[in-house]
Amino acid sequence: MSDRSTTSAERLNDALGASKPTGQIERIFGSWEFFKLWIAQVISATGDWLGLIAIISLAERISDGSEGTAIALVLGARIAPGFFLATAAGVIVDRLNRKKVMLVCDVGRAAVLFSLPFVDTLYGLIIASFILEIFTMLWSPAKEAIVPSLVPRDKLTTANSLNVAAAYGMFPVAAGLAALLAKLSERFGDEGWVDTWQLNEEGLAFYVDGLSFLATALLVSTIVYRRRAPVERVAGEHSKWDLGGALRELREGWRFIAVNPIVRAVNVGLATAVIGGGMLVPLGAIFVDEVISGEPADFNLILFALGCGMAVGVVAASVLQNKINRAKVFPFALVLAGGALFVAGSASVLGVVVPVVAIVGFAAGPIYVLGFTLLHENVDDDLRGRVFSALLVVVRFCMLLALAVAPIVSELLDSLSNRLWDGEIGIGNLHVQVPGVRLTLWLSSTIIVAAGLLASWSLRAGSGAFLSESAGGVEESAE
Repeated sequence: MSDRSTTSAERLNDALGASKPTGQIERIFGSWEFFKLWIAQVISATGDWLGLIAIISLAERISDGSEGTAIALVLGARIAPGFFLATAAGVIVDRLNRKKVMLVCDVGRAAVLFSLPFVDTLYGLIIASFILEIFTMLWSPAKEAIVPSLVPRDKLTTANSLNVAAAYGMFPVAAGLAALLAKLSERFGDEGWVDTWQLNEEGLAFYVDGLSFLATALLVSTIVYRRRAPVERVAGEHSKWDLGGALRELREGWRFIAVNPIVRAVNVGLATAVIGGGMLVPLGAIFVDEVISGEPADFNLILFALGCGMAVGVVAASVLQNKINRAKVFPFALVLAGGALFVAGSASVLGVVVPVVAIVGFAAGPIYVLGFTLLHENVDDDLRGRVFSALLVVVRFCMLLALAVAPIVSELLDSLSNRLWDGEIGIGNLHVQVPGVRLTLWLSSTIIVAAGLLASWSLRAGSGAFLSESAGGVEESAE
């Protein structure tokens, strides 16, 4: 970060020092403005999950006998924009007023969702899903970019923990809400006005989802946040739609990601952590069946252990945020997660696998939280949109890679293991089964450990130039 922006942040933090937050909301959330943003995220995330459930249900209903293909195409439309347009979205977020970007995206998503009850073709659903994802792709980095402007530096870890809870903790709430709306739709009967307004199971969900985004827009509109002063903004920023300038900023963002040791370490660390955790979803059931010889319920127990471990890890990172060195704990958590995943993949007894998988989750939770906190602390406001857009693309790609490629790699390694070792390696009197699923988990864990070591080296290399142990603050000039 520039000396000027750092000095500005320090001046404002000193000014706030005389009036430290004393209310319960400020103690937990850092500020009332972030509390409003968090509530908006809770509502938005609930709507996101509810909309996704309804879209999958609608795709299945209008698929004309090809349910799997229809669902895959619709979900593909939600994934595709991130790969091709996310970096451009980052440039847009960095050039425009971020609060206005969020407002436009919320209203746009609401408009699309209000139209979905009347969509009765797969092509229409695919187009609507694509548009929804474009709005989400702009909203997410804009939200991430303003977080450091809403909370003091020493509250960033807590803020990111709360963001994780808002993003993923609302899935069961949305699932329960979808079930309630389905029951409600059954009570409407076959009245003419019910068919006119498409008040069926999916239609009700889309209407509620649209209302949730309007409520989010209303909350976001009340947020007052601080960012860099006008005199500190990039020269020539008034030409917001200059294509040449946009391309230069795009190159600048990717160059910064490549050469900045902190950003590089976080991107590599989060990407590999997502691959490792994501592989447990498609491979867990295979592992239970082939290695543990357990029941399908055992797989649910493993996922439950992973989720509980992540929750405890996120809470621990939040509670200990001012007592830990984030630049040291982040790579350590990567190594711990990779090592625990290796042990879990080596075990053949459910009683060993479950607690070790909980350790994987315990280490993986802080990886996400601390990674985002390091970026919030060490990326200048001018670049946050591009950096977070790139990170979200990487995370999305790695999750897709883990879900799609892990079963294929497992089958290939299984075939190789049977050909080379007959599926079993003997060391003296010790015989170890090496099915493809175990080899895949070992490979994944090794990559995560290597990423942790690389992140440790990268963060040490950048500690002198970028990391600061002092408590920082938020940036100047209300927007």
